[in-house]
Amino acid sequence: MGMFGWTEKSSAVLQQGGVIGPDERLPWPQTAVMGVQHVIAMFGATVLAPILMGFDPNIAILMSGIGTLIFFLATGGKVPSYLGSSFAFIGVVIAATAYAGKGPNANISVALGGIIACGVLYTVIGAIVQAVGTGWIERFMPPVVTGAVVAVIGLNLAGIPIKNMAASNFDSWMQVVTFVSVALVAVMTRGMVQRLLILVGLIVATLIYALLTNGLGLGKPVDLSVIANAAWFGLPAFAAPVFTMNAMLLIGPVAVILVAENLGHIKAVTAMTGKNLDRYMGRAFIGDGVATMVSGAAGGTGVTTYAENIGVMAATKIYSTAVFLVAALIAILLGFSPKFGALIQAIPLPVMGGVSIVVFGLIAVAGARIWVDNKVDFSDNKNLLVAAITLVLGTGDFTLKFGQFELGGIGTATFGAILLYALLNRKPAATGS
Repeated sequence: MGMFGWTEKSSAVLQQGGVIGPDERLPWPQTAVMGVQHVIAMFGATVLAPILMGFDPNIAILMSGIGTLIFFLATGGKVPSYLGSSFAFIGVVIAATAYAGKGPNANISVALGGIIACGVLYTVIGAIVQAVGTGWIERFMPPVVTGAVVAVIGLNLAGIPIKNMAASNFDSWMQVVTFVSVALVAVMTRGMVQRLLILVGLIVATLIYALLTNGLGLGKPVDLSVIANAAWFGLPAFAAPVFTMNAMLLIGPVAVILVAENLGHIKAVTAMTGKNLDRYMGRAFIGDGVATMVSGAAGGTGVTTYAENIGVMAATKIYSTAVFLVAALIAILLGFSPKFGALIQAIPLPVMGGVSIVVFGLIAVAGARIWVDNKVDFSDNKNLLVAAITLVLGTGDFTLKFGQFELGGIGTATFGAILLYALLNRKPAATGS
């Protein structure tokens, strides 16, 4: 079946609780709506990451769409994934640029050179995997490792909505209202509404927030004037890279983290869909690496396959790659629309925080599912300790410094899991008595 040769499934499949596979799709109107949900799901993190690094969020949105198209083409439309801003770059970009943490990053060009170097290394790894297979990677990153890394990504991000998206007790309660709204939609509804649980839950929570704030004066009201004043079309702030050895040495090794992330994500999608996607692994790495280079060349952040969207797939059971093609095209259009950016920015922060709690939790559970589906034996102390230590390193954001190079929680957890497994795996397995 060709790249665009999806088999159409009727909406009745959803009513019966059925699964839409990667090579299948719903009718185009429902596919388009699902694409919007995936754009919403990736938006919070894809915008937050560039803000934390001093990048232009509109560029990040635009390049997430272009990157997803590159990934789609590289994998022949067979792997359902969305590419968005990677949090793995935040620490090293800040270190390389000495970013103060607020406003535009004055040294963004230096960071872009490092991001492109990372993309080159990532693409080379992908080419090797495409030539010789994933066996050598899987020896270092078996299911116990990849499951832990995927789980850690969700757990490491958990502090963002909890600590940074609720400035008051009212905001915290609105986060509760939001994730309860999503949960009620997920459990109490059926069909297409149930599959749009995140989007519908977000809309319901936003309306409740507006009623309580704009109507009853209980919190910060929703400001719609920013949306009205924003232009419908405008170019984002493109930037050119500058290549320095220090930045490339700092940022380039992030490729190893991206490999582990992508491997874990594809393993998670394989577990959810029941379709073995291993043969596309090298092409997935190449697509992600090329997308990172293209993003860095235009002024965007490094990109990675997005666990947030894997969480949406886990909840909706819709794995159609057609959804991601639509989502990519929507993101490209929105990248040129300041008005859309203003609309998303108008979503109350605690509401976005409540949605993030749901999505990040689904990421963590996707990691656990890798363990379950691969029957990881936790009676084996090797597996038990690798998983236990990795989870705490990532969740606690354990950080190590090597001179100017800083390895944050996701990095220490990723490398820690790989190295600890390699160390403990040297001991021969017990033969029994």
